Amino acid sequence: MPLNLAKPVTDAATLPPRLHWLEAEQACSALWRSERGGSPPKRVVLADDTLSADSAYRLACAGTGLLWRGDFQNARQLLQAIARRIDQVPKRKRIKAAQAVPITEAFNLHRQAQAQRARTLGMLLVELDAGYHLALRRAPDVTAACTEAWGESQVEGGSSVVSLRELLGVTSAHEWRRVGVEIAALGEAPGNRIHPHYGVYSPVRGEYISLVASAHLPKPPKGQTGITAFDLGTGTGVLAAVLVHRGVSHVIATELEPRALACARDNVARLGLQDQISVLQADLFPPGLASLIVCNPPWLPARPGSPLERAVYDEGGQMLKGFLAGLASHLAPGGEGWLILSNLAELLGLRTRDALLAAFAQHGLRVVSRIDAKPQHPKASDANDPLHQARARELTSLWRLALQKPDAAAGHDPEAAAD
Repeated sequence: MPLNLAKPVTDAATLPPRLHWLEAEQACSALWRSERGGSPPKRVVLADDTLSADSAYRLACAGTGLLWRGDFQNARQLLQAIARRIDQVPKRKRIKAAQAVPITEAFNLHRQAQAQRARTLGMLLVELDAGYHLALRRAPDVTAACTEAWGESQVEGGSSVVSLRELLGVTSAHEWRRVGVEIAALGEAPGNRIHPHYGVYSPVRGEYISLVASAHLPKPPKGQTGITAFDLGTGTGVLAAVLVHRGVSHVIATELEPRALACARDNVARLGLQDQISVLQADLFPPGLASLIVCNPPWLPARPGSPLERAVYDEGGQMLKGFLAGLASHLAPGGEGWLILSNLAELLGLRTRDALLAAFAQHGLRVVSRIDAKPQHPKASDANDPLHQARARELTSLWRLALQKPDAAAGHDPEAAAD
């Protein structure tokens, strides 16, 4: 098709960023939406159903934005076609390439490839009007999904542009939020569902929930019949709800991210647990002491590529370090800290087991026991995954930590009590 090229206009001084293009010989612009925080493409072409997949792929690889003016369903098919071209490298070749380098390098190369894939797929763009409406043939109604993800539109009288891939993520999150995720540890259906919000990690990996549902609870303090627990970085609130289901008297669930705070409060209300769970905005610990303090930090100490990756990546392991540093001063007498952590970082060479155990000792903590679970997600058994050699050996562990005894032997083995 003849391509209507936009002038390579940049407007770096404008905040928030805007996308600029030419259409019908008129200069146009719209608010630029990017959850990853990426800059708008400097070059934009108008595209419709006459654009071939090969041409779209070449333009997207060159960093040219494709502002779609054709049929919505055809745009979805075009996105899939671009993805197939990105992934056309033979699987066997990718596996051999990953096996030929150290696992840490393979991990870094995999992340780079995934980031480049996301940038290329993010070049197919759609325009939303001020009310989050798509003026495309066969377009679905995305207003509710967009409002949930981004709030009420702030584009007065104007429009915004977002990548089709990101918009599809928003609509998918809307469906997860509507339907919910069934959590066996919360009892029988239908009152056992957690409803994740956009940008909040969905509890689809059930092994860490099963660990919290089965670990031995600490005894109540002397003279009390129940215990108080803290759930640090509660996310959807699923672990706080599981603890209450197990009989914990009161849980204070903390979160820093506004989206996660709203999500946790929504789920607590849906489950009718407002009297047992308090959701507070805090950076890790709330004031006071607790007999049980649970923390499920991001498992990989690497820089997140976007806000959506913060549930998985934590640069420098700052949340883990903060939990270990503050645990002793927030534990009630006889209390325990439960650290839920995968060993994937160790298998990828991003952290060592010795460093983790040394951090326990540095903060006056001892291991009461450790419970392990094997992940059940598809990547754990996918031999075509570039990181298969690490994923196949991954274990998720719940470390039960307590204060070091004053008379602890200098030669104590910190893993001797592991289950």
